[in-house]
Amino acid sequence: MEKMKRISVNGSALNCDDILHEILLRIPPSTVYKLIIVSKIWLRVISSPSFRQGYTRRWGQSFRLVGFFVCNFLYLGRPRDGYRRPRWEPALPFLSTCGEGDDLKHSGILKRCGYFVDSSNGIILSGLHPKTYYVYNTVSKQKYQLPEPQQFYKVLCMALIVEECLDGEACYKVIRARCECKLKERNTVSIETYSSKTGKWKQSTLMCSTSFALRPRTAGMVVGGVVHWFAIWGKLAIYDPRLGDRYIALIRLPMGALTREHEESVLGESSDGVLQYGQSNNIGVEIWMLEKEPEPNNSSIYCNCIRLKYKWVLRWRLNFKVLWKQMPSLSTHSKETQLLSFLPRNSTSVFIRSGWNILLCDLETKTVEIVNYQGRGGSISWESSKIVPYFLPSWPNASCAS
Repeated sequence: MEKMKRISVNGSALNCDDILHEILLRIPPSTVYKLIIVSKIWLRVISSPSFRQGYTRRWGQSFRLVGFFVCNFLYLGRPRDGYRRPRWEPALPFLSTCGEGDDLKHSGILKRCGYFVDSSNGIILSGLHPKTYYVYNTVSKQKYQLPEPQQFYKVLCMALIVEECLDGEACYKVIRARCECKLKERNTVSIETYSSKTGKWKQSTLMCSTSFALRPRTAGMVVGGVVHWFAIWGKLAIYDPRLGDRYIALIRLPMGALTREHEESVLGESSDGVLQYGQSNNIGVEIWMLEKEPEPNNSSIYCNCIRLKYKWVLRWRLNFKVLWKQMPSLSTHSKETQLLSFLPRNSTSVFIRSGWNILLCDLETKTVEIVNYQGRGGSISWESSKIVPYFLPSWPNASCAS
Protein backbone atom coordinates (compact mmCIF):
# COMPACT_ATOMS: atom_id res chain seq x y z
CA MET A 1 0.00 0.00 0.00
CA GLU A 2 2.83 2.44 0.85
CA LYS A 3 4.43 1.62 -2.49
CA MET A 4 1.20 2.50 -4.29
CA LYS A 5 1.05 5.83 -2.44
CA ARG A 6 4.63 6.72 -3.51
CA ILE A 7 3.79 5.87 -7.11
CA SER A 8 0.73 8.09 -6.90
CA VAL A 9 2.81 11.03 -5.68
CA ASN A 10 5.84 10.62 -7.95
CA GLY A 11 4.12 9.36 -11.10
CA SER A 12 2.21 12.16 -12.80
CA ALA A 13 0.72 9.60 -15.21
CA LEU A 14 -1.27 8.10 -12.38
CA ASN A 15 -2.94 11.45 -11.82
CA CYS A 16 -4.52 11.13 -15.26
CA ASP A 17 -7.99 9.59 -14.85
CA ASP A 18 -7.93 7.67 -18.15
CA ILE A 19 -4.53 6.05 -17.51
CA LEU A 20 -5.38 5.31 -13.88
CA HIS A 21 -8.68 3.80 -15.01
CA GLU A 22 -6.92 1.30 -17.29
CA ILE A 23 -4.35 0.36 -14.63
CA LEU A 24 -6.93 -0.21 -11.87
CA LEU A 25 -9.01 -2.44 -14.13
CA ARG A 26 -6.22 -5.02 -13.94
CA ILE A 27 -6.04 -5.13 -10.13
CA PRO A 28 -7.96 -7.99 -8.43
CA PRO A 29 -10.97 -7.24 -6.17
CA SER A 30 -9.09 -8.21 -3.00
CA THR A 31 -6.82 -5.19 -3.56
CA VAL A 32 -8.72 -2.59 -5.56
CA TYR A 33 -11.21 -1.80 -2.77
CA LYS A 34 -8.32 -0.89 -0.45
CA LEU A 35 -6.89 1.66 -2.90
CA ILE A 36 -9.62 4.24 -2.29
CA ILE A 37 -7.55 5.57 0.64
CA VAL A 38 -4.54 6.43 -1.57
CA SER A 39 -6.00 9.78 -2.64
CA LYS A 40 -9.27 11.49 -3.50
CA ILE A 41 -8.42 11.09 -7.20
CA TRP A 42 -8.18 7.32 -6.81
CA LEU A 43 -11.42 7.26 -4.81
CA ARG A 44 -13.20 9.28 -7.50
CA VAL A 45 -12.05 6.96 -10.29
CA ILE A 46 -12.84 3.73 -8.44
CA SER A 47 -16.26 5.03 -7.36
CA SER A 48 -17.22 6.31 -10.82
CA PRO A 49 -20.05 4.48 -12.65
CA SER A 50 -17.93 3.97 -15.79
CA PHE A 51 -15.13 2.26 -13.85
CA ARG A 52 -17.57 0.19 -11.80
CA GLN A 53 -19.33 -1.08 -14.93
CA GLY A 54 -16.07 -1.97 -16.67
CA TYR A 55 -14.63 -3.59 -13.55
CA THR A 56 -17.67 -5.76 -12.81
CA ARG A 57 -17.76 -6.92 -16.44
CA ARG A 58 -14.14 -8.03 -16.09
CA TRP A 59 -14.11 -9.40 -12.52
CA GLY A 60 -17.78 -9.86 -11.63
CA GLN A 61 -19.73 -8.23 -8.79
CA SER A 62 -19.17 -9.22 -5.17
CA PHE A 63 -21.68 -8.87 -2.34
CA ARG A 64 -21.69 -8.85 1.45
CA LEU A 65 -24.40 -10.40 3.59
CA VAL A 66 -26.17 -7.94 5.90
CA GLY A 67 -28.94 -10.15 7.25
CA PHE A 68 -32.19 -11.96 6.43
CA PHE A 69 -35.67 -10.55 5.90
CA VAL A 70 -38.66 -12.56 7.12
CA CYS A 71 -41.78 -12.44 4.95
CA ASN A 72 -44.84 -14.01 6.57
CA PHE A 73 -47.41 -14.97 3.93
CA LEU A 74 -50.19 -15.11 6.54
CA TYR A 75 -50.24 -11.29 6.64
CA LEU A 76 -49.03 -10.23 3.20
CA GLY A 77 -52.07 -9.54 1.05
CA ARG A 78 -54.39 -11.18 3.58
CA PRO A 79 -58.18 -10.86 3.19
CA ARG A 80 -60.12 -8.76 5.68
CA ASP A 81 -61.12 -11.83 7.67
CA GLY A 82 -57.63 -13.34 7.50
CA TYR A 83 -54.87 -13.58 10.08
CA ARG A 84 -53.97 -10.38 11.90
CA ARG A 85 -50.41 -9.66 12.93
CA PRO A 86 -49.94 -9.39 16.72
CA ARG A 87 -48.84 -5.94 17.86
CA TRP A 88 -45.67 -7.31 19.40
CA GLU A 89 -44.57 -8.81 16.08
CA PRO A 90 -42.80 -6.41 13.67
CA ALA A 91 -44.24 -6.13 10.16
CA LEU A 92 -40.78 -6.43 8.65
CA PRO A 93 -38.66 -8.74 10.84
CA PHE A 94 -34.93 -8.63 10.14
CA LEU A 95 -32.27 -11.08 11.30
CA SER A 96 -29.00 -9.13 11.35
CA THR A 97 -25.67 -10.85 10.65
CA CYS A 98 -23.28 -7.88 11.08
CA GLY A 99 -22.91 -4.38 12.49
CA GLU A 100 -24.28 -2.86 9.31
CA GLY A 101 -27.37 -5.02 9.71
CA ASP A 102 -27.71 -3.92 13.34
CA ASP A 103 -27.67 -0.28 12.20
CA LEU A 104 -30.40 -0.97 9.64
CA LYS A 105 -32.53 -2.82 12.18
CA HIS A 106 -32.25 -0.14 14.87
CA SER A 107 -32.57 2.85 12.53
CA GLY A 108 -36.37 2.65 12.70
CA ILE A 109 -36.80 2.79 8.93
CA LEU A 110 -38.03 -0.81 8.70
CA LYS A 111 -40.94 0.01 11.02
CA ARG A 112 -42.26 2.46 8.40
CA CYS A 113 -41.97 0.28 5.29
CA GLY A 114 -44.80 -2.22 5.65
CA TYR A 115 -44.11 -5.84 4.69
CA PHE A 116 -41.09 -7.08 2.77
CA VAL A 117 -41.65 -7.86 -0.94
CA ASP A 118 -38.24 -8.09 -2.63
CA SER A 119 -34.72 -6.62 -2.79
CA SER A 120 -31.99 -6.19 -5.40
CA ASN A 121 -28.57 -4.49 -5.34
CA GLY A 122 -29.30 -2.87 -1.97
CA ILE A 123 -32.76 -1.60 -2.99
CA ILE A 124 -35.63 -2.81 -0.76
CA LEU A 125 -39.19 -3.07 -2.07
CA SER A 126 -41.87 -3.27 0.61
CA GLY A 127 -45.40 -2.14 1.32
CA LEU A 128 -49.01 -3.13 1.85
CA HIS A 129 -50.87 -4.91 -0.95
CA PRO A 130 -52.56 -3.86 -3.12
CA LYS A 131 -52.04 -0.08 -3.10
CA THR A 132 -49.08 1.10 -0.99
CA TYR A 133 -45.45 0.43 -1.90
CA TYR A 134 -42.10 1.83 -0.78
CA VAL A 135 -38.59 1.71 -2.22
CA TYR A 136 -35.70 2.20 0.18
CA ASN A 137 -32.06 2.65 -0.86
CA THR A 138 -29.84 1.47 1.98
CA VAL A 139 -26.74 3.16 0.55
CA SER A 140 -28.26 6.64 0.09
CA LYS A 141 -30.67 6.21 3.06
CA GLN A 142 -33.51 7.50 0.86
CA LYS A 143 -37.08 6.21 1.07
CA TYR A 144 -39.63 6.80 -1.68
CA GLN A 145 -43.34 6.00 -1.74
CA LEU A 146 -44.56 4.92 -5.15
CA PRO A 147 -47.74 6.48 -6.59
CA GLU A 148 -50.86 4.42 -6.03
CA PRO A 149 -51.25 1.78 -8.76
CA GLN A 150 -54.05 2.28 -11.27
CA GLN A 151 -55.08 -1.38 -11.45
CA PHE A 152 -56.63 -3.36 -8.61
CA TYR A 153 -55.29 -6.91 -8.32
CA LYS A 154 -56.86 -8.88 -5.48
CA VAL A 155 -54.13 -11.53 -5.74
CA LEU A 156 -50.78 -10.79 -7.34
CA CYS A 157 -47.08 -11.49 -7.63
CA MET A 158 -44.33 -8.91 -8.15
CA ALA A 159 -40.84 -8.29 -9.47
CA LEU A 160 -38.12 -5.69 -8.87
CA ILE A 161 -35.66 -4.78 -11.65
CA VAL A 162 -32.70 -2.59 -10.63
CA GLU A 163 -30.36 -1.05 -13.18
CA GLU A 164 -27.60 1.52 -13.02
CA CYS A 165 -28.17 4.82 -14.83
CA LEU A 166 -25.46 6.85 -16.56
CA ASP A 167 -25.22 9.24 -13.60
CA GLY A 168 -24.47 6.35 -11.23
CA GLU A 169 -27.87 6.43 -9.54
CA ALA A 170 -29.99 3.29 -9.31
CA CYS A 171 -32.90 3.11 -11.74
CA TYR A 172 -35.60 0.57 -11.07
CA LYS A 173 -38.87 -0.91 -12.27
CA VAL A 174 -41.56 -2.46 -10.09
CA ILE A 175 -43.87 -4.97 -11.77
CA ARG A 176 -47.23 -6.13 -10.40
CA ALA A 177 -48.78 -9.16 -12.12
CA ARG A 178 -52.32 -10.36 -11.60
CA CYS A 179 -52.84 -13.91 -10.36
CA GLU A 180 -56.16 -15.57 -11.09
CA CYS A 181 -58.01 -16.87 -8.03
CA LYS A 182 -60.02 -19.34 -10.12
CA LEU A 183 -58.27 -21.82 -12.38
CA LYS A 184 -59.61 -20.79 -15.76
CA GLU A 185 -58.26 -21.48 -19.21
CA ARG A 186 -56.45 -18.19 -19.86
CA ASN A 187 -53.47 -17.37 -22.01
CA THR A 188 -53.11 -13.73 -20.93
CA VAL A 189 -52.04 -11.93 -17.78
CA SER A 190 -52.45 -8.29 -16.81
CA ILE A 191 -49.37 -6.52 -15.44
CA GLU A 192 -48.64 -3.00 -14.28
CA THR A 193 -45.11 -1.57 -14.39
CA TYR A 194 -43.74 1.41 -12.48
CA SER A 195 -40.57 3.07 -13.80
CA SER A 196 -38.43 5.38 -11.68
CA LYS A 197 -37.53 7.24 -14.90
CA THR A 198 -41.11 8.24 -15.70
CA GLY A 199 -42.55 8.16 -12.17
CA LYS A 200 -45.71 6.49 -13.53
CA TRP A 201 -47.44 3.12 -13.71
CA LYS A 202 -48.18 1.55 -17.11
CA GLN A 203 -50.65 -1.30 -17.66
CA SER A 204 -49.97 -4.06 -20.19
CA THR A 205 -51.44 -7.43 -21.15
CA LEU A 206 -49.04 -10.27 -21.83
CA MET A 207 -49.99 -13.16 -24.10
CA CYS A 208 -48.80 -16.76 -24.09
CA SER A 209 -49.28 -19.57 -26.61
CA THR A 210 -50.78 -21.85 -23.93
CA SER A 211 -52.98 -21.47 -20.85
CA PHE A 212 -51.25 -20.60 -17.59
CA ALA A 213 -51.57 -18.81 -14.26
CA LEU A 214 -48.89 -17.25 -12.08
CA ARG A 215 -48.28 -18.46 -8.54
CA PRO A 216 -49.56 -15.78 -6.10
CA ARG A 217 -47.63 -13.93 -3.39
CA THR A 218 -44.20 -14.59 -4.88
CA ALA A 219 -41.42 -12.34 -6.16
CA GLY A 220 -39.92 -12.92 -9.58
CA MET A 221 -36.24 -13.71 -10.08
CA VAL A 222 -34.55 -11.22 -12.41
CA VAL A 223 -31.54 -12.44 -14.41
CA GLY A 224 -30.07 -10.13 -17.02
CA GLY A 225 -33.19 -7.97 -17.02
CA VAL A 226 -35.47 -10.99 -17.64
CA VAL A 227 -38.20 -11.77 -15.06
CA HIS A 228 -38.88 -15.39 -14.04
CA TRP A 229 -42.08 -16.19 -12.13
CA PHE A 230 -43.28 -19.51 -10.78
CA ALA A 231 -46.48 -20.59 -12.51
CA ILE A 232 -48.94 -23.29 -11.51
CA TRP A 233 -48.91 -26.81 -13.00
CA GLY A 234 -45.14 -27.12 -12.55
CA LYS A 235 -44.14 -24.39 -14.97
CA LEU A 236 -42.01 -21.25 -15.04
CA ALA A 237 -43.17 -18.01 -16.72
CA ILE A 238 -40.50 -15.89 -18.42
CA TYR A 239 -41.00 -12.22 -19.33
CA ASP A 240 -38.41 -10.00 -21.01
CA PRO A 241 -39.53 -6.32 -20.83
CA ARG A 242 -36.89 -5.37 -23.39
CA LEU A 243 -38.80 -7.29 -26.08
CA GLY A 244 -41.95 -5.25 -25.54
CA ASP A 245 -45.07 -5.49 -23.40
CA ARG A 246 -46.79 -8.31 -25.27
CA TYR A 247 -45.35 -11.78 -24.73
CA ILE A 248 -44.64 -14.19 -21.91
CA ALA A 249 -43.06 -17.62 -22.41
CA LEU A 250 -43.46 -20.84 -20.43
CA ILE A 251 -41.07 -23.65 -19.62
CA ARG A 252 -41.75 -26.78 -17.62
CA LEU A 253 -39.70 -27.06 -14.44
CA PRO A 254 -37.18 -29.92 -14.41
CA MET A 255 -38.27 -33.42 -13.42
CA GLY A 256 -35.73 -34.70 -10.91
CA ALA A 257 -35.57 -37.33 -8.22
CA LEU A 258 -37.20 -34.93 -5.72
CA THR A 259 -39.85 -33.48 -8.03
CA ARG A 260 -42.84 -35.45 -6.76
CA GLU A 261 -42.09 -34.89 -3.09
CA HIS A 262 -40.24 -31.57 -3.04
CA GLU A 263 -41.42 -29.06 -0.47
CA GLU A 264 -39.43 -25.95 -1.37
CA SER A 265 -38.51 -24.31 -4.69
CA VAL A 266 -36.24 -21.30 -5.18
CA LEU A 267 -34.70 -19.40 -8.11
CA GLY A 268 -31.31 -17.69 -8.35
CA GLU A 269 -28.58 -16.46 -10.67
CA SER A 270 -25.34 -18.35 -11.29
CA SER A 271 -21.87 -16.80 -11.41
CA ASP A 272 -22.03 -16.75 -15.23
CA GLY A 273 -25.47 -15.13 -15.42
CA VAL A 274 -27.60 -18.26 -15.87
CA LEU A 275 -30.92 -18.95 -14.13
CA GLN A 276 -30.70 -21.50 -11.31
CA TYR A 277 -33.56 -23.58 -9.94
CA GLY A 278 -33.36 -25.42 -6.64
CA GLN A 279 -35.79 -27.84 -5.01
CA SER A 280 -35.56 -29.67 -1.70
CA ASN A 281 -37.35 -31.92 0.76
CA ASN A 282 -36.21 -33.40 4.07
CA ILE A 283 -34.01 -35.88 2.18
CA GLY A 284 -31.87 -33.57 0.08
CA VAL A 285 -31.56 -30.84 -2.51
CA GLU A 286 -31.21 -30.61 -6.31
CA ILE A 287 -29.84 -27.63 -8.26
CA TRP A 288 -30.55 -27.15 -11.98
CA MET A 289 -29.27 -24.61 -14.54
CA LEU A 290 -31.22 -23.25 -17.52
CA GLU A 291 -28.69 -23.39 -20.36
CA LYS A 292 -28.83 -22.83 -24.10
CA GLU A 293 -29.96 -25.88 -26.04
CA PRO A 294 -28.03 -26.62 -29.26
CA GLU A 295 -30.27 -29.52 -30.28
CA PRO A 296 -33.85 -28.76 -31.42
CA ASN A 297 -35.42 -32.00 -30.15
CA ASN A 298 -35.74 -31.77 -26.38
CA SER A 299 -38.95 -31.87 -24.33
CA SER A 300 -37.65 -29.53 -21.61
CA ILE A 301 -36.99 -26.51 -23.82
CA TYR A 302 -39.00 -23.41 -24.54
CA CYS A 303 -38.93 -21.12 -27.53
CA ASN A 304 -39.54 -17.41 -26.97
CA CYS A 305 -40.30 -14.73 -29.52
CA ILE A 306 -36.64 -14.35 -30.52
CA ARG A 307 -36.28 -18.10 -31.17
CA LEU A 308 -33.79 -18.97 -28.45
CA LYS A 309 -33.89 -22.52 -27.10
CA TYR A 310 -32.91 -23.62 -23.59
CA LYS A 311 -32.85 -26.77 -21.49
CA TRP A 312 -32.47 -27.71 -17.82
CA VAL A 313 -29.16 -29.28 -16.78
CA LEU A 314 -28.71 -30.90 -13.36
CA ARG A 315 -25.70 -29.31 -11.65
CA TRP A 316 -25.84 -30.57 -8.04
CA ARG A 317 -27.60 -33.25 -6.02
CA LEU A 318 -26.92 -33.49 -2.28
CA ASN A 319 -28.28 -35.78 0.42
CA PHE A 320 -28.66 -33.99 3.75
CA LYS A 321 -27.30 -37.04 5.59
CA VAL A 322 -23.84 -36.07 4.31
CA LEU A 323 -24.14 -32.76 6.17
CA TRP A 324 -25.45 -34.24 9.41
CA LYS A 325 -22.34 -36.40 9.69
CA GLN A 326 -20.38 -33.16 10.12
CA MET A 327 -22.87 -31.66 12.60
CA PRO A 328 -24.68 -34.49 14.44
CA SER A 329 -26.42 -31.98 16.71
CA LEU A 330 -28.44 -30.71 13.73
CA SER A 331 -29.71 -34.15 12.71
CA THR A 332 -32.50 -33.81 15.31
CA HIS A 333 -34.04 -31.17 13.02
CA SER A 334 -33.66 -33.23 9.84
CA LYS A 335 -37.42 -33.26 9.22
CA GLU A 336 -37.42 -29.45 9.27
CA THR A 337 -34.54 -29.03 6.81
CA GLN A 338 -35.25 -27.01 3.68
CA LEU A 339 -33.51 -25.00 0.99
CA LEU A 340 -33.83 -21.27 1.73
CA SER A 341 -32.16 -19.42 -1.13
CA PHE A 342 -29.21 -19.01 -3.44
CA LEU A 343 -26.45 -16.47 -2.96
CA PRO A 344 -26.32 -13.68 -5.59
CA ARG A 345 -24.42 -14.71 -8.71
CA ASN A 346 -23.05 -17.80 -7.02
CA SER A 347 -23.06 -21.32 -8.47
CA THR A 348 -21.58 -23.30 -5.60
CA SER A 349 -23.29 -22.19 -2.37
CA VAL A 350 -26.83 -22.07 -0.95
CA PHE A 351 -28.52 -21.22 2.33
CA ILE A 352 -30.47 -24.02 4.00
CA ARG A 353 -32.41 -24.19 7.26
CA SER A 354 -32.38 -26.83 9.95
CA GLY A 355 -34.79 -25.97 12.77
CA TRP A 356 -34.12 -22.29 13.41
CA ASN A 357 -30.47 -22.62 12.37
CA ILE A 358 -29.49 -21.00 9.08
CA LEU A 359 -26.59 -22.78 7.36
CA LEU A 360 -24.30 -21.82 4.51
CA CYS A 361 -23.76 -24.94 2.40
CA ASP A 362 -20.86 -25.36 -0.04
CA LEU A 363 -22.13 -27.72 -2.75
CA GLU A 364 -18.63 -28.49 -4.06
CA THR A 365 -17.07 -29.56 -0.77
CA LYS A 366 -20.39 -30.70 0.78
CA THR A 367 -19.67 -28.76 3.94
CA VAL A 368 -21.81 -26.41 6.02
CA GLU A 369 -21.26 -23.65 8.54
CA ILE A 370 -23.76 -21.98 10.84
CA VAL A 371 -24.66 -18.38 10.00
CA ASN A 372 -24.94 -16.42 13.24
CA TYR A 373 -27.73 -13.87 13.30
CA GLN A 374 -29.29 -11.51 15.81
CA GLY A 375 -32.99 -12.18 16.22
CA ARG A 376 -35.57 -14.48 17.78
CA GLY A 377 -35.41 -17.43 15.40
CA GLY A 378 -37.51 -19.52 17.75
CA SER A 379 -40.45 -17.11 17.39
CA ILE A 380 -40.55 -17.26 13.56
CA SER A 381 -43.34 -19.22 11.91
CA TRP A 382 -40.98 -20.96 9.49
CA GLU A 383 -43.74 -22.96 7.77
CA SER A 384 -45.64 -19.82 6.69
CA SER A 385 -42.63 -17.53 6.15
CA LYS A 386 -40.02 -17.04 3.48
CA ILE A 387 -36.53 -16.14 4.68
CA VAL A 388 -34.71 -13.93 2.16
CA PRO A 389 -31.01 -13.00 2.50
CA TYR A 390 -30.23 -9.31 2.11
CA PHE A 391 -26.96 -8.46 0.36
CA LEU A 392 -25.29 -5.16 -0.46
CA PRO A 393 -22.88 -4.72 -3.37
CA SER A 394 -19.29 -4.54 -2.12
CA TRP A 395 -18.34 -1.32 -3.84
CA PRO A 396 -17.03 1.98 -2.38
CA ASN A 397 -19.08 5.13 -2.63
CA ALA A 398 -17.61 8.52 -3.50
CA SER A 399 -19.21 10.03 -0.40
CA CYS A 400 -16.44 8.34 1.57
CA ALA A 401 -14.13 11.11 0.41
CA SER A 402 -15.44 13.69 2.81
